[in-house]
This record gives sequence, C-alpha cells and structure tokens, in this order.
Amino acid sequence: MSTPTKGSHLGRISVIAMHTFTQLVRMKVFYFLAVFAVIAIGSNFFDLPQHNGPESAGVNVLRSIKSWSLGTMTLFSVVLSIVATSILLPKDVEDRTLYTILAKPVPRLDYLAGKLLGVLILIFVSLSLMDLLMTSVLQIRTGMVMEEQIAMAHRQVAAQELPPAAAATVLKETLDSVKAEVAIHGPSWSLQGAVLATFFRAAIMASLALLISTFSTSTLFTTIISFLIYFIGHFQADARDAFLKAGQAGEGTFSRLASLLMSLVLPDFQNFNIIDAVIEGQTMPLFALGKLALVALYYALFFTLASWYIFAEKEF
Repeated sequence: MSTPTKGSHLGRISVIAMHTFTQLVRMKVFYFLAVFAVIAIGSNFFDLPQHNGPESAGVNVLRSIKSWSLGTMTLFSVVLSIVATSILLPKDVEDRTLYTILAKPVPRLDYLAGKLLGVLILIFVSLSLMDLLMTSVLQIRTGMVMEEQIAMAHRQVAAQELPPAAAATVLKETLDSVKAEVAIHGPSWSLQGAVLATFFRAAIMASLALLISTFSTSTLFTTIISFLIYFIGHFQADARDAFLKAGQAGEGTFSRLASLLMSLVLPDFQNFNIIDAVIEGQTMPLFALGKLALVALYYALFFTLASWYIFAEKEF
C-alpha cells in the first residue's frame, strides 16, 4: 500500500482550497468590495473639516483617505474571515459534502488546511483589489494636493514682497518642505505593509474561527465568540500587565506563567496598532512587519492544529 507523500497532501489541500474559494465567491461575498469602493471614492471627492488651518487641508485629505481605506479593509477582512470560516463546516455537513470528502479518504488535517487556505485566498484577493483602488485614488489625490500646495506656496512667497534672490531661496525651501510633507502621505511601501498587516490580522481571525467551528453547535455561536475574542484581543496586553502587577506580591512566578499562557493562547491585537502610525505618515520598519508575519504564522498554525485535534475526534 502506498504511503501519502508531501505532494499528495499539497495537492489535496490546493484542490479543497480552490473549491472553497469558488464556493465563497458564489455566495456573493464580494459585495463587500462594492461598499469599499463607495467609501474610497467618496473620500477622494469630499473634503473633511480641517483642524490645522487651510495650509494643512490637502494633507488632511490624504490622511483621511488612508484612514478610511485601511479602516474599511480591517472591518471587512475581519468580518469576512469570521463569517466565511464560520459557515464552511456547517454547510459541508448540511450538503453532505463533508461525508463525501472524508470517505475518499482525505486526512482531516488536509481538509481543514484546505478550507482555511481557501478563505485566506479570498481575503488576499479582496484586499489586493481594495489596495489597488485605494492606491489609485490616493495617487490621483496626491497629485491634486501637490499642485494645490505648490500654488499656495507661490502665493505666500509673492505676498511677502521679498527681493528676488531672497524670494527664490524662500520659495525653494518652502517647496521642498511642501513636497516632502505631501509625499509621506501618498502611496508608499509602508502603506503596502499596512495592508499586508491587515491580512495577517484577518488570517489569525480566520484560523481562530475555524477552531471554534470544530466544536461549535451553530454558526451564530462561532461568529459571536470569534468577535468577542477579537474584542478581547485589543485589551489583552492591558489585562496581562494588570495581572502581573497584581501578582507581584509573593506570586510572581505564577503570574508570569499565567501571562505567558495568555499570550500563547490569545492574540494581542495591539501589535497591529502600527497601522495607525502609517496613516500618520510614519515609516513601517521591515522588522515590525516581519514580527507581525511570525505572530500570524504562529497563531494560524496553533489554531489549525488545535482544530485538527478536536475535529479528529468527531464522528460524522
């Protein structure tokens, strides 16, 4: 009897992943993109109130486009990762597809990995299309803002009625400052890193929803618990610090072990706050992006293996 090879495992996983991707596309999940398009295009054509004076209006618009776009990507990637993953197992059981797949036989780990990979492909494609739209809108608006700010700089220098030599020097310094300020809020590699970080966060939530769905009694339960853990993950670091401080008197070792266990089981989504810094025009260090990638990989593997452990014991 032949032994399953690495290639056969990858082949089964890829087939299940593409079937899952096609299945989710047919369920009209790409309607999320239409909502994003409206928000992104609206951010391009409507100026929000300025708070830092007329000279900063253009920069505020660019910041607003990035904030709205990345916020929308985060919202819908998290919703998509939870909802799409939550319905997969119950739907396969309802359609009796699961019985057919497992009867072939297909290892249950391959089945779960394929399902998760299909969801991640869908999220990646969705975010890529959203990123393309955001970058296009931001590129167009950056050019418009640059022209507006340069024209304003010329008017301000002309209004000072300086000698020609002094005016030329002041104008050059002003234009250099304006171009640098506008450029940091336009399309950049750091902005692409922020989009990738958004995908990493969604990957964690998809693998978590997969774990919950293996022992959940309903899709609604999986969805609610997943969102609850997502909410808790934003305060995990604060709770861990408070727990450590409370246990310093005589129980330091226990507190540290409990804190470590909490970190291993529950993701700390405050690590993704670096996206906010990118919106403000700061550069995302490659090291920080690599750290987020490793965190996402760890939790994806951890939750998938835990899902396999539970799923392997279930009878269908």
